[in-house]
Amino acid sequence: MSRRSWIGLATMIALIGIWFLTTATGLVSTMRFPSPRDFWSALHQIATRGYANGTLLAHSLHSLKLVLMGFATAVVTGVPLGLWMGWSRKAEAAINPVFLIIRPIPPLAWIPLAILWLGLGDAAKVMVIWFAAFVPSVINTFAGVRTIERPILEASRMLGTPRLRQIVEVVMPAALPMIFTGLRLSLQASWTTLVAAELVGALLGIGFVLNVAQQDIYPGMILVGMATVGVLGWVTTRALGMVERRALAWNVAARD
Repeated sequence: MSRRSWIGLATMIALIGIWFLTTATGLVSTMRFPSPRDFWSALHQIATRGYANGTLLAHSLHSLKLVLMGFATAVVTGVPLGLWMGWSRKAEAAINPVFLIIRPIPPLAWIPLAILWLGLGDAAKVMVIWFAAFVPSVINTFAGVRTIERPILEASRMLGTPRLRQIVEVVMPAALPMIFTGLRLSLQASWTTLVAAELVGALLGIGFVLNVAQQDIYPGMILVGMATVGVLGWVTTRALGMVERRALAWNVAARD
């Protein structure tokens, strides 16, 4: 393990130690924040017997499916749109005014329309997650294209490179670092929005677990749901980081 990993591990151990001390001494009421024993009891219950219509694995897989569907849709739509706006001034002039209007709208504000259009099923939740992930992917892809140095583009034009090949072999590789920055932000936004999207009309998922636990006044289960979202978010972020390192291997080699 690197020094950075050891520091992070020490921080986590210290926080867990503080958690044990504050709940064991009664400094923090277990009705406000669960003790480690309450957390473990809730975790054992949902993992073995289930809670809120399913086990922890079933809830986690359902939420993961929604996040990946919304995130993938955002990548497929947001990255090409950002490339087009960054490459073409005419496309930017036509699309940017509309994008600037919808950009400040919070993703949660789309929930009523999503339910009206798509009902209470998973499609409405995917739509809300898609919008949350769509905006960062467009913005960072656009910025990545616009930050490419003009001499690079001019040199490729002088060599007679066709436009499509120029976009694929020059523009996209140069913009990839910023594109992946946008994808990381999009993935985080997907997980942040998921919980709120699953609070309405859901029958399965981590957000549904949090909603039911809040109604049951079950702090231990609430913390289990929060911890599960954190772990799933960490795992998916690490997976995206592995993809990024492979895609940008040329960039790492150049820095080395």
